[in-house]
This record gives sequence, structure tokens and C-alpha cells, in this order.
Amino acid sequence: MAQEIELKLVVTDAAADKVGDLVAGTLFPDVTGSTATLNATYFDTPDQRLRKYGASLRIRRRADERIQTIKIDSAKGAGLFSRPEWERAVDGDTPILDDTTPLALLPGPPLEGVGPVFTVAVERTTWRVRDDVADIEIVLDRGSVTAGDRSSPVCEIELELKQGDPAALFALARQIGGLIPVRLGVLTKSERGYALSDASARAFKAEPVRLDAAMTPAAALQAIIGGCLRHYRLNETILLETRAPEALHQARVALRRLRSALKIFKSVVGKEDAGRLQAEVRPLARILGTARDLDVLSDAVMSKIGRGPVHTQIEYLRDTAYEAVDAALGSPRTMQVMLDLVAWSATGPWLDATATATARAMPVSEFAAMSLRKRRKQLKINHASLEELDTNARHRLRKSAKTLRYAAEFFAGLFEKDGQKRRRAGFVRTLEKIQDRLGILNDRSTAPMLLRDHGLLELDGAAALIDRHGVDRLVHRAGKAHRRLLDRKRFWD
Repeated sequence: MAQEIELKLVVTDAAADKVGDLVAGTLFPDVTGSTATLNATYFDTPDQRLRKYGASLRIRRRADERIQTIKIDSAKGAGLFSRPEWERAVDGDTPILDDTTPLALLPGPPLEGVGPVFTVAVERTTWRVRDDVADIEIVLDRGSVTAGDRSSPVCEIELELKQGDPAALFALARQIGGLIPVRLGVLTKSERGYALSDASARAFKAEPVRLDAAMTPAAALQAIIGGCLRHYRLNETILLETRAPEALHQARVALRRLRSALKIFKSVVGKEDAGRLQAEVRPLARILGTARDLDVLSDAVMSKIGRGPVHTQIEYLRDTAYEAVDAALGSPRTMQVMLDLVAWSATGPWLDATATATARAMPVSEFAAMSLRKRRKQLKINHASLEELDTNARHRLRKSAKTLRYAAEFFAGLFEKDGQKRRRAGFVRTLEKIQDRLGILNDRSTAPMLLRDHGLLELDGAAALIDRHGVDRLVHRAGKAHRRLLDRKRFWD
């Protein structure tokens, strides 16, 4: 068994054309690359059991050689992949599924009906660079993934650390990112193949984070950051291609979850790093937030007054906001921020800082319980009676409730004992009710401000968007949910 540690970077065709000269010329003049054509077939059962268990099975053909490979996904994250891998030579195009493979250890009955699902064909160019610090393999793959009559292009760089300091891997990624535009790659080729069967996806919600009690708080944060960046990148890709409002919303949620994670783990990370990283992400979050506010306002206009002068102006503002989103997503700064976050998470000095050693040494379940207790206490102390709060205070409570909800979701895997899972589900449901009701109130208070800021209040129909109907009822229902939350038994105790 070998252990892969690799960083995946997605590039455009135009950028890929420059990679050869960049690697073997600009960066490493004495290195020579080799090119080969690779074809692989991926297999699964009719009900995709391998996919469900995070495993992939392929046979790769290179000239007359056939290699069967099994990979087990130990962590889905942001560009960085670390996966156990098993390989064996085979004679034909049918996989061997005997007891010598790790697939025999999968839960459930023996695998049946295993057959081809999709194929991957790439031209692979490989360079090997070595120095006193690290041994790194650089791979450029260009080709396609095909499932039936659907196909998706592959154009990506993989940096694999063979030996040495992981920091060297990220330093090289930054060098490459400074010379050509790159984005974090968060999909394996097997995930790309499976994605072809769901090509209509308009957005991706956050996936559960895999935490267990054996982790340190630092390892837990690394997993959470990886999940947040994966969540962001999956939606960024759709947003760039389609401008789908739900993808924009989910990309914004991903950044909000990331910033919340840094806040929750501030004692592990250190106040300075937590603040700096939140500040790096904040400008992009604001640009996405502006477009999201106009999406919500556009929907409100259509439902309450329909097409007309207000709708025309809002759509113009919305288009302008999405142009700003496109520019931000394509900017070198955004691409570098994402690389910096991955590098900091994996190799940053916070991992050895003396000032945060005590927090890093805590059992992760104890740290999680302490964090959840702290966030719940903030809701209780600061907001004894929700109905008495003004608009700004309600907005602050909503943000506090979001942070508590994200913490409950991040730490879910640590509280799976009898009763804990059920109590957690009820706890999160109640938090969602608070958020939903306060969210509606926030949208209603935001609409008049947007209309005023853009000089639209005097247009015909604009007054219909200033809606006070049902506000008292929403506040009462939010207050009721708030009290119910504080009365609930804590699932982390």
C-alpha cells in the first residue's frame, strides 16, 4: 500500500499550453519531461456501492500494460488529497475482486454486478524535481472523462510529494499560481465521472465533515477547512459557468462557514492568524453578498409587483453585481487566497505555536463541547428576550445562531452515542427555525435600504416592497424558537 499526498490545480487550456515551458524552462531549466497516453476504465456496482463507501476501482491501460488500482477516500478536501492506494498488474480488462483486495473489507454482502461506469483518457506529461528539501512529481493531465454520451474536459496539474517537506509542495504551487491562473482542484477523476450522471446540478450543499475522537483539535480544523474550501470550489465552478443564484448562495455559505470555523477554533489557531485569515476572505464574501441581496430583491420584485421600472433597474444592478463577482472569482488575489488557506492549514506555524499548545493538546471531544457551550451561552446571555431586540440586535443574534449551528454541524461526528444524535438533530432544527424567521425579517429590512441606496424608492410599485405585514408574528415565532432552544437538553453533555 502506498500513501498519496498530492495537490491538484485546475487550469485553462490556454494556461496548460504554457506549463511545459514554465516547468522545464522558467522554474527548472535542467528538468526533462516525459509524455504518455493513459486510458482508464472505472468500475462500480449498479447501485454504486464503491462510490457510497468512498472507494474507486479502475484499470489503467498504458501500451500493453494494465494496472488495477483501488483508492479509498480518507478525506475530501480543498485540492489536497491523501489517500491509501493499492495497485496490482492484471492481464485483461476485468478487475480482480478476490479476498486479497481491500474491497473485501467493505460492509455488506460481496460485490456483485461490478461493471464499467465511465472512462478517462488523458495525455500525461510528467516532470520530477528533486532538491535537498523535497522530491516532487509534477503532472499535467489533458483529456476527458466520458460516461455514455456525456463528456467533461480534464485539464489539471497534480503536484505529488514523493518525499520531504510538505511546505515545499505549497511553495511550488504558489510559484505556479503566480505565473499562470490556477484554481484548487477538489474533484478526483472518479468524482468527475460520477458527476456526469448528475450534470443538471445547480449548486452543492456542504458535505458532512468526518471527525472522530482520535483527532486533535488541529486535525479537526484541517478537515473542516478542507470541507469548506471544497464546498466553495464546487459552487464556484457552477457560478462561473452559469451564474446560478443558488450556486452563488452556497459559495457564500461556504465562506461564512470557513470564517465561523476560524472563530470557533481561535484558541487553537491564535487570535492574530484567525483575524488575518478572516480578513483575507471578507472582501470576496462582501462581493458575493451584494449579488445575493440583489437576487433576493429581484425575487421579491417579481412576486409582489412583477415586471416594470423597478424590476428593470434591479436587474441592471444585479447584472452589474454579477460582473463584479466574475471579476473577483477570476482575480489572481482570490486564487492566491485559496492556495494560501490550504498551505496555512497543512503547514502553517500555528501547528507548533507555543501560545496555543494547551488548546491543541485538548481531546477534540472536550474542545468541541467547550466550544458549543460557549456559543450557546452567548445566545443566552446576550439575548434573554428576542422580542425586545431592535433590528440590529436581531441581526447580531442571527449571526450568533449561525455560528452555533455551524459548530453543531462541524462537530456532529463526535456526538453519535445513544440519544446524542437525536438531541443534536432537534437542536439543529430549532436553530434553523430561528435562522429562517430572522432571515425573512432581515430580507424585509434590507429591501428598503437597497431601494433607498440606489434611488429607487420613488419608482412606481416600490412601496409594495416595504412590507411590515406579519413582522410581529415572525418576531414572536423566532422568540418562541429561541426559548425552545435554550430549554433543549444539550447534546454534547
